[in-house]
Amino acid sequence: MQIGYYPGCALHGSSNDYEMSVRACLDRLGVELRELDDWTCCGATAAHSINEKLATALPARNLAIAERDGLDRMLAPCPMCSMELIKAGQAIGNDACVRKEMSEIVELEVTGRTQVLNLIQVFQQVGVERLKEAVVRPLTEIKAACYYGCLLVRPPEALRFDDCEQPTSMETIVEALGGTAVDWNYKTECCGAGMTMCNEDTVLELSHRILSNAAAHGANCVVVACPMCHVNLDMKQADIDRRYGVRHETMVYYLSDLVGLALGIDEGALGIDRHYVATKR
Repeated sequence: MQIGYYPGCALHGSSNDYEMSVRACLDRLGVELRELDDWTCCGATAAHSINEKLATALPARNLAIAERDGLDRMLAPCPMCSMELIKAGQAIGNDACVRKEMSEIVELEVTGRTQVLNLIQVFQQVGVERLKEAVVRPLTEIKAACYYGCLLVRPPEALRFDDCEQPTSMETIVEALGGTAVDWNYKTECCGAGMTMCNEDTVLELSHRILSNAAAHGANCVVVACPMCHVNLDMKQADIDRRYGVRHETMVYYLSDLVGLALGIDEGALGIDRHYVATKR
């Protein structure tokens, strides 16, 4: 199984532990990632507020590269990246004028036909039964609060793989690995996202609520599939504890971390030892 791979800025930068984890577990599952040749930033949080045409052209160029290289499926592990790529693909696919204009701007033909997948969807395509068969170390001690955040399942008209208010796809994967997924209240609430750079107080408050609610419902870890969510819940946890006079000590795993652990991959190979909150395993 070979699919395209769009790492985006985060996975080649501040969240390269996420890339380690994604590559390690997918390699073990027989999924070959083919990184886009000469990819560029998708525009992330800024482009759409500055220039609408640029906000479509930036991801369109990456979609054009995927099409040029014959990639009909492409993984974008960052939810912001996957959302921008999906929205651009839909705009291009639904409007011949947009399709023509974007092809001229990026100097490559782009039709929007490449299917953009997030990490959960790749595991779904691998198959739950395949995951179960590959488990060598069941995660029986894991009681996970599966945290989707704002973008994994939103906006619903663009991201249709799960319910936008009560998603369950991540829970299905955790349980296939032998873990338990707790029922809790904050699975799709915002952690503050990029406000960590300009309004840390908001991020600390929102992330404190998320961690507190997870613990109150019996979780011993939080599971994410977003590099920004991981930053706010893991790296900022010491600041949260100081601000609110608590000790969360909550492990924050990427979903690929748990898959990798269940497949018998070492924590170091998954990058878990690089997380700010120390492992309790």
